[in-house]
Formats: sequence, structure tokens, C-alpha cells
Amino acid sequence: MKLRKHLLQKKNILRIAFIILTLFSLWYWNGVMSVKNDHGITQATAVYYQPKNTVDVVMMGSSHIHYNINTGILWHDYGIASFDYSGAEQPLWITYHYLVEFCKHQKPKVMVLDLYSLANNKDDYQYDWIKPNILGMRFSLNKLQMLYDSVEIEKIGDYFPSIAVYHDRFSELTKEDFIYPFVLQTEMQNFKGFAPSFETNSQEQPTWSQTQSGGMTLKQELYLQKIIDYTKKHNIELFLIVTPYITNDEDELVYNRVKEIAAMNGIDFNSTNYDYDEIGLDFSRDFYDRSHLNYRGAEKFTNYLGKELKSLFEIPDRRGQEGYESWDRDYENIQEMMEKNS
Repeated sequence: MKLRKHLLQKKNILRIAFIILTLFSLWYWNGVMSVKNDHGITQATAVYYQPKNTVDVVMMGSSHIHYNINTGILWHDYGIASFDYSGAEQPLWITYHYLVEFCKHQKPKVMVLDLYSLANNKDDYQYDWIKPNILGMRFSLNKLQMLYDSVEIEKIGDYFPSIAVYHDRFSELTKEDFIYPFVLQTEMQNFKGFAPSFETNSQEQPTWSQTQSGGMTLKQELYLQKIIDYTKKHNIELFLIVTPYITNDEDELVYNRVKEIAAMNGIDFNSTNYDYDEIGLDFSRDFYDRSHLNYRGAEKFTNYLGKELKSLFEIPDRRGQEGYESWDRDYENIQEMMEKNS
């Protein structure tokens, strides 16, 4: 009898050990095999590791956000606990679902929404940069709804589940991939989304004369209004912006329409392409390409934006408060990156 009981206990221990080993293996290899980049995947992943309800200002939209807005400066110089939650060429229907996802974990006071994608990405299904916009988000009903809005039904299997995208990454794995699962939590908690460029490509300052408005698709207008309605319902102050880039008359047609929508909804809107001089941009030194600022331009624009945010909204200064130490680490990490690359 005792022997039978002993064998049963031993079997149960083995079963438990097997379950633990299986779960560990799944967790580890998912981390190793997952796609990693700063075009949106890392930004989306890091959201889940931020201290709960600490982000006061969330920056959302296309890559203009994570290239152009230095979260370290907003923290160090203005005391703003911000996060760049964006993806390359992100359309507004993905931004809407990102906002829903973000509000599961945070209660932001302000949402800054960049609208570059409205002028430059009008297709209902945008596959060129879809992967960076979906792979970082965890499985949920919200993610399934985002996929339904963003991918044609017959192509969903190409992007969901995530293993469909990264199952064949064995040949490109690096040492960092194998270490990644063990450093993930610390690195992601201290990362606030800023991913600067250190290249410089001189640009010609644009001119335009557009006074008409229009150019938005029905789907774009629908999701811009959904974002406006969601932020109002959740007491989030919405600030619509266009960050600096080499704009033109066709793009300004869209932004003039955004200005009308913002006015109808009582929302602040600033197309900062009208403020090159106030920002202090040098078109020979401050751009990575025609669409993005480099690290020098991002510093100038972030200081401009920090002053604007402080003047428009009541945003608390969190410097020195308990629970916000990861913003100090973010600033320090960015400074180290600047010293290494500039």
C-alpha cells in the first residue's frame, strides 16, 4: 500500500515537472523565435511591461512618432511620463485597436495622434508594413478584430497566429535572440518607444499653397471619428498633430480636412509643418529622409512639443515620484545611445 502511494506521488511529481518544463520551453522558444525590431514590434511589446497606470501621455500613429519624439527629453526636461506607441505606416484602424489595447493597461490623460498616414497610405489593406503593426500585440479579441479590419479574410492565415510569420527564422537567429527571453522584462520596462535615426540626409525645405480640403477615404474618416469618440468616452484629451516632414499640396489637402474635423469636435490640431522656424529645423542637418527627422531634429521637435503639451494640458510632473524610475532608465539609455552614435 505504501509502495503504491509512493509510486503515485512520484508519478504526480513527474507529471508536474513535465508540465513546468513544457510551459518553460514554449515561453522560451516563443521569445527566441519572435521577430524583433523597432518599427513597431518592440513598441507594442513594451506596453505590457510598463508599470500599470503610469503613462500620462501616449503618442500614437506612424513611424513619425518613434523617430521624432524623444521620450527621454520629455521626461528629463518636462517631467512628462510618455510612451511612443506606434508602428511603421500605421493606418488609423490599427491605431484605434492599439488605443483600445493601451487602455487595458494604462489611463492616459492625453493622446497625441500623428496623422501622416492619412495623407500617404489610403489603401484599405496595407500589407507592406503590416507585420510590424501586428506581431507585438498579444492575442485577444481586440487583436482578432484588428486583423479583421486590416487583412482580407483569405490572408489572415499568413499573419495569425504569430508562429505563421516566424516559424522559419532558424537560419537568422543570433546570440541576442537566445538571451532575449531572460532580459525581456527589464529591457521592455525601461523602453518607452523612441527609436532614433543617426543618419543625415539633406532635404529641400518644401513650399505649398493648398487651401482646399479633402482627400480622405471613407474608412479613414470613420476610424478618425472612432478614435475621437473613444477618447471622449474615456476622458482622454486628444491632440492631433502632423510632425515635420517634406510635405506638399496633395498632403496638405488632407490636413486641411483634418483641421475641419478637429474644429467640429472641439479638438486641438497642429500641423507643425507651418512651424519649421519656431522648431529651429535645419534642413541640411536635421533629417534622416524626406519623411523622418534624425536624432538632432527629434531633439528640437521634442522640445517644441514638450512646451506645447505643457501649455495646452494639465500634465503632472512625475520626476522623483515612486514608480517612475523606469523613465530615468529610459533617459539614461537614450543618452548612452546618443553618445555612442552621434
